[in-house]
Amino acid sequence: MFREELAPDAGMLFLFDREAPRSFWMKNTLIPLDLIFIDRAGVIVSITRDAVLHDETPLPSGAPASAVLEVSGGTTVELGIAEGDLVRHRAFED
Repeated sequence: MFREELAPDAGMLFLFDREAPRSFWMKNTLIPLDLIFIDRAGVIVSITRDAVLHDETPLPSGAPASAVLEVSGGTTVELGIAEGDLVRHRAFED
């Protein structure tokens, strides 16, 4: 929240102790973001593209997730990131 910029090659990874349905909102969000919901195995379960700034409408994962990766708005389209893709990071199961 309140972040005024995000480098094109950066993101914010939110990790949770357990996998569960997740929901984020964009209250106090000043920059366009894509939200990538990821399960404990590192599989992308859903993507919210170009979330509406300052909106308090819940953005649900649609499936259990153990992490959310926020990247600059448009990044998922630009890089061809899609549901079912695998995210490789030490936080996820091998």
